Amino acid sequence: MNDIQPGFTGSPLDRVDHLRRDPQGVAELQASLSARLLLLDGLDPIPSDDGGLSWGSLAEAPDGAELALLGLIEGKPRFVALNGRSSAGPARGTAVWRMLEYLPSADAATYAAARSLVDWHARHRFCANCGVATTPTNAGWARKCGTCHAEHFPRTDPVVIMLAEHEGRVLVGRQPGFPPGFYSALAGFIEVGESIEEAVARELREEAGVRATSVRYLASQPWPFPSSLMIACVAPVESDALTIDANELEDAMWVTRDDVAAALAGDPHARFTGPPRFAIANTLFRRWLAG
Repeated sequence: MNDIQPGFTGSPLDRVDHLRRDPQGVAELQASLSARLLLLDGLDPIPSDDGGLSWGSLAEAPDGAELALLGLIEGKPRFVALNGRSSAGPARGTAVWRMLEYLPSADAATYAAARSLVDWHARHRFCANCGVATTPTNAGWARKCGTCHAEHFPRTDPVVIMLAEHEGRVLVGRQPGFPPGFYSALAGFIEVGESIEEAVARELREEAGVRATSVRYLASQPWPFPSSLMIACVAPVESDALTIDANELEDAMWVTRDDVAAALAGDPHARFTGPPRFAIANTLFRRWLAG
């Protein structure tokens, strides 16, 4: 079961945290002939000829762009340019969705780190303490305010995503914005002062009106749209009676193992269309099928 690897995990990056506060060390890495820049179109990856990520020279960075040190891959420095502005387009477009279906898992994991970092800088240009513009520091892994001297670091928002389970079936739901026929596991952000288990139970109760009797953790995954940590769980519930919150869900239904297997296999006669392989919901379904 543990060999079912969640998407966006398994990057070969050595993040070399010890170098981030060493400006001379970072400068030496930038000057290295082996240094490479991750090439992006806005926030989207540019595919290489072999379908992986594209890497160029540091000279290909936009004029005046700050460079963030992603880390080392096989001992070679890897950077990404901070463009300083948020993408004007949607959080994720169809092009990047299609590419992620075929991007090698290690490359997808490296891209996830880079995308979340670039997007965080674009959305956190001003000090949350005093409102003054901040500047990148720590090789791109922090921003510092020159007025109040506060340091700000990239954040990850924890999200629980879970399958409610009752008598051999699991609950799937769809939001109004989902493509036709698409259903997935229920999910929601963990609130302040709340444990993972409490968040799972609360979300299931609020969205579907079911009460969890226990919660078991299965896996986690970074989700770079823009920067979440998806925490996958399974929760047996007392009853299969549903009370759906129409503000959160358009529909929800109980499905069997055969239903889930058909959806993941892309069966045109499946009861629903399942999540793509790089989504933690796909991992959650597959691990549930594997027992």
